[in-house]
Amino acid sequence: MPINSFLYPGAKVVSPFTVANSLRFDGSSSNLSRTKGTSDSTKIGTYSWWIKNSKFIGQNLIDCGDAFADSSSIYISSNNTLTVFSRISNSNVLVLETDREFRDPSAWHNIVVAIDTTQGTASNRVKVYVDGVQQTSFSTETYPDQNADLRFFTSSETEKISSTTYESGGFFGGYMCEVVKVDGQQLAPTSFGEFDSDTPTVWKPIDVAGLTFGTNGYYLDFEDSSTLGNNVSGGSDFSTSGLAATDQSTDTCTNNFATLNPLGSVQQGTLSEGNLKVTSSSAYKIAPSTIAVSSGKWYVEHKITGSSPDVMVGIISVDDYEANPGNINYAGDHANSVGYYKNGKRWIANGAANYGATFTTDDIIGIALDLDSGTKTIIFYKNGSSQGSLNLPSNDDLDYYFLPSPYNGTIEMNFGSPFYSISSGNSDANGHGNFEYAVPSGYYALNTKNLAEFG
Repeated sequence: MPINSFLYPGAKVVSPFTVANSLRFDGSSSNLSRTKGTSDSTKIGTYSWWIKNSKFIGQNLIDCGDAFADSSSIYISSNNTLTVFSRISNSNVLVLETDREFRDPSAWHNIVVAIDTTQGTASNRVKVYVDGVQQTSFSTETYPDQNADLRFFTSSETEKISSTTYESGGFFGGYMCEVVKVDGQQLAPTSFGEFDSDTPTVWKPIDVAGLTFGTNGYYLDFEDSSTLGNNVSGGSDFSTSGLAATDQSTDTCTNNFATLNPLGSVQQGTLSEGNLKVTSSSAYKIAPSTIAVSSGKWYVEHKITGSSPDVMVGIISVDDYEANPGNINYAGDHANSVGYYKNGKRWIANGAANYGATFTTDDIIGIALDLDSGTKTIIFYKNGSSQGSLNLPSNDDLDYYFLPSPYNGTIEMNFGSPFYSISSGNSDANGHGNFEYAVPSGYYALNTKNLAEFG
């Protein structure tokens, strides 16, 4: 349990650094851009991002230069590996493609790329770190010449986050936070994160506000929803494209919220909006949550959209889900699964019965899942009104996914950090989440801070 310092004279409790916000990129159009000013150095600098990837095709983290012939970029390639790339006069002068793949839609990672082309040793000119660990295994390994001027740091050219500068495309899909560029210094990853004594194998962010960012550097914390491109280091800001205040998220590297898993099933629906929106047009599709729960009391909301939607919401045990690849139609059609269908019926272990009200476009369906009480239960809510408590098929200690299941229509998920506007605003008792309706007493948003306490 937490230790309160006032109980122990002289005790000092230092709160861990907390990242308040990230920015959600849709993977199809959203990006940030600016024209660089005069750099402190054309040869030296460092980039750092924390990212949670939701799109698994080629996508840019940063791109600099006004033509492909003279450009520099850091991107996740079509095979999901990280690549650092530069061209000068139409020749590739830097290509570092790591063997490290980014295919986990549930995980936050810190990427640091530290550059100093004045170094005499070629491998010291560009260093790549993931979660505090230097990457030394590359499928392609070409370093720039000593003293090369890379487009990362040259002046008066376009710099884009989540796209290319010379054409439309390569958009990043997922979440970014603590986005930093330091102009004129090649920094170690310990400037951006740390392993601490409590969790010595987990890389955590630290406060970077005290860094010297340089003339052309930046620090984007995304805490101002009205100016998402705000450079809090004091340098030039970024303009936004395809981004709105609702793309500011509380899903961050210090409090990771559940989303939907795009890798979970051959029956996967079309996912978008940071894997919080699942759509189907003519067949049952399913999309499990990235976080499974086996204990605790959890609350989520589903906004139903589309014309004449035909949808089901509910849960399924991890065992049932993994044992039936390609053979799950909807929540409620397996032994340890429960669903609530648009016609008001509930489905438990593939059996239907009358249950609650019908629901349709713009209705919000809540789920309160209780895995802590003597009898495990689930309650479905329509627009804040309980439809009644249901016992789960098994009282055993099973792990469960939330499982939105559209046949025709769209389900927009809210695990506590929604991509759509909320007209009211309700958080759980820990102050986490942003829900349309009041969170039932004792239930919590599905994120890692709550899991650490109740999961």
